[in-house]
Amino acid sequence: MLNDHRQLSRRRFLGHFAFASAAIAAGPGSWVIRPDWANAAEGPIRIGIATDLTGALGFAGNTDANVARMVASEINENGGLLGRPIELLIEDTASNESVAVGNVRKLVQRDKVDLVLGGIASSMRNAIKDIIISRGKTLYIYPQAYEGRECTPYLFCTGPVPAQNCDRFIPWLIKNGGRRFALPGSNYVWPQTINAYARKVIESSGGEVVFEEYYPLDQIDFSSTVSRITSNKVDVVFNSVIPPGVGSFFKQLYEAGFSRNGGQLGCVYYDENTLEMNQAHEIEGLASSLDYYKALAVEDPVSAKIQSAYEKQFPGKFRFSAGSAATGTYRGLKLWEAAVREAGTIDREAVAAALDHAKIAQGPGGPAEMVPGKRHCRMNMYIGVAKAGQYEIVARSAGPVEPKEC
Repeated sequence: MLNDHRQLSRRRFLGHFAFASAAIAAGPGSWVIRPDWANAAEGPIRIGIATDLTGALGFAGNTDANVARMVASEINENGGLLGRPIELLIEDTASNESVAVGNVRKLVQRDKVDLVLGGIASSMRNAIKDIIISRGKTLYIYPQAYEGRECTPYLFCTGPVPAQNCDRFIPWLIKNGGRRFALPGSNYVWPQTINAYARKVIESSGGEVVFEEYYPLDQIDFSSTVSRITSNKVDVVFNSVIPPGVGSFFKQLYEAGFSRNGGQLGCVYYDENTLEMNQAHEIEGLASSLDYYKALAVEDPVSAKIQSAYEKQFPGKFRFSAGSAATGTYRGLKLWEAAVREAGTIDREAVAAALDHAKIAQGPGGPAEMVPGKRHCRMNMYIGVAKAGQYEIVARSAGPVEPKEC
């Protein structure tokens, strides 16, 4: 499945991209989503979406672009923003930082967007943020769960961070899995930083880190790692290996009997999209810590409405989910909308000042609010366990959880 995403040609991309028929091609990897009405005196407000439509993370980026279109359509159907329609300009960052830099530069310098939202991998955020914020003097919202420590002015983060992912999750893993942890991860900033945080929580909770190691992003042979896990009697694998390697890693762990012998898999980014990288039995019991699961739609009318609207507009394999930044994209755009309405302008300084304390009473998984002065978001958190290819919620926070950042 991952290789299929990595090898998307432009022709196949058009077939898979959920809103290609409504988009105007504006060059390779560029799309403009025009509103049905565009006769406002001041013209449309332009939002740049910079995300991985192709490449290893295309399964997530397509979902995020779909969510952006859904929210923009909702705003336009309700009269727009400040009497003006929203226009989306979408650039493919292609899971490739060198490609992304040029495409994001187009959004900021040529298209002069009023906001940029996007980026999935932390390396992508780091590659494009200076072009947006410092050179382009544009507001930037980063929607993905990440490792924290991003305290750059005019950059607002709307996905979970380590304190939200780990502070409740790791004690749960110890209680339900055991005390001996392995921390395998891909070799870049997010795994290394979140594992440093996880190690502190593990050790302060009475657990032990047996080993911690990192691998190239394209590694698919994990036989030596699996051997270390089994020979060292590891109880819990706290995974931060990412696509494309993670599917192979989990398969090899299963074939070695890790789960059959009582081992517990934990991964803070695994959601309904990533579950499909393996056969259901290979990851049965995998636990994750996220701000949303589809199972919430059964009990929460707001989550049900958002989930249903997405599935109606974008049926197919790009699912609305938390680990793929879809919830952070929804949350980010709605918080930005609230900030613009308060500011009464799209001026960056005024919107940033309002966004600093913006709140939404409803969203996927519950309400959310920016922590004043911190540029990070409080949100509800949930622990889910994979059962027969779907997530069941087994624990939840009592309310919005502090990010403890900046």
